[in-house]
Amino acid sequence: MCTHDPACPPAAATDHGAARPVACHPEQGWSLLCNGALLFEDTGELLPNGEIVAPHRPAATNLRVTAA
Repeated sequence: MCTHDPACPPAAATDHGAARPVACHPEQGWSLLCNGALLFEDTGELLPNGEIVAPHRPAATNLRVTAA
């Protein structure tokens, strides 16, 4: 149960990734949020109910590079 004020979004909410981390292991590539969700460095997620969220990296954008 989240004890933060204001409370973090629950794992079932669409903004569950906004919850505060309670354990971070960058050497292993994951963080545990206070709502029980596991976030992985490849942007995949594992929710407390066992649901897997596939990695969802932002789509590439068209960048224009100009010479200086």
